[in-house]
Amino acid sequence: MTERIMDAAEYLFSKHGLYGVTLKDVAKRIDVHHTLINYYFDDKKQLFDAVFARRAVETSGRRMAALDDYERACQGRPTVEGALHAYLDTDLDTYIQGGEGWRNYAAFAAQVANTPEWGAEMMDRHFDPVVLRLIDLLKKALPEAAEEDVFWGYHFVTGALVLTLARTGRIDKLSGGLCRSDDFEAVKQRMARFMAAGMVEICEDRARQRSSDQ
Repeated sequence: MTERIMDAAEYLFSKHGLYGVTLKDVAKRIDVHHTLINYYFDDKKQLFDAVFARRAVETSGRRMAALDDYERACQGRPTVEGALHAYLDTDLDTYIQGGEGWRNYAAFAAQVANTPEWGAEMMDRHFDPVVLRLIDLLKKALPEAAEEDVFWGYHFVTGALVLTLARTGRIDKLSGGLCRSDDFEAVKQRMARFMAAGMVEICEDRARQRSSDQ
C-alpha cells in the first residue's frame, strides 16, 4: 500500500506541486479513504519528502557509480565531455528506460529544484555528493580553470537538465513539433557535447585572459 500511495502522490506532485495536492487527492487517485493515507504518513509534507527520497537514492547512486567507472576507464585523465556523458547520460537513461513512474519523478524533481524556500535543502541533502563528484572530475579535466568557472559551468549544465526533466512542452510549440520535450533520447544525443564545448571555451578563454594579465 505504501508504494501505491507514493506512486499516486508522485504523479500528482509532478503535475501540481506540493501546494496543489491534498491527501484527499492522493486517496481519491487510488480509491481509498483519506484516513488510510494518515495511517502511513503523518502529513502531506512527510509524504512529499518520502516520495522525493525514494528515487533520489537510486538516481544518485547510479550516477555516482557511472562517474567512478568513467574515472577508472579514463585512468584518471578525464575530459569534460566524458565526465558529462557519464553524469547526464546515466540520468537520462534512467528516465528513458524507467517508464511513467520515473518520468513523473523527473518532473517532480524539477519542481523541487526550482523551489528555493525548501527545495534547495532537499537537493543539497540528496544530491550534493554526486554533484561534487562530478565537479571533482571537471576540475581534473580543466586543471588551468578558475574554480568559480567550473562551478558556473555546472550551474548551467544543471539548469539545462532541470528544464529538460520538467517537460514543459515549450520547445514542442516553438519548433512546431520538430522537437519534443519528452524526447530524452534526442537530448542525450546532444546535451553533454553541447555543454562540454561551452564549458571548455569559457574556462580556457578566461585562463588565457588571466595569463595575459600577469
